[in-house]
Amino acid sequence: MKLEVMALAVAAQDTRTPRRAKILLLFLLAYAASPIDLIPDFIPVLGMLDEVVLLPLGIWLAVRMIPPDVMEAARARARAGKLPANWAAGIFILLLWAASIAAIAWWWMNRSPAA
Repeated sequence: MKLEVMALAVAAQDTRTPRRAKILLLFLLAYAASPIDLIPDFIPVLGMLDEVVLLPLGIWLAVRMIPPDVMEAARARARAGKLPANWAAGIFILLLWAASIAAIAWWWMNRSPAA
């Protein structure tokens, strides 16, 4: 599964990958990272069912949308460990964390004392 996800990351940056597959991968990533689920996680068993069913189903569908030659080339790059580095995304995440920490620190310093 890990190899397949890494291969999908490589294939998403390939120009031969159809746009609809790229959009599906974007939605899958957003859904996986989102704290909002179709079925809330606090519901026993059913809460995890959407991640166990929807994400693998979406990955399977994305793999089917990508041409086989593109997927094979992406799998070969993933096996070799030659993954694309997205420095802009990494810097954005670091800045987001720094801004969050700064906002919490500012709030902590400027909160009014309890009466």
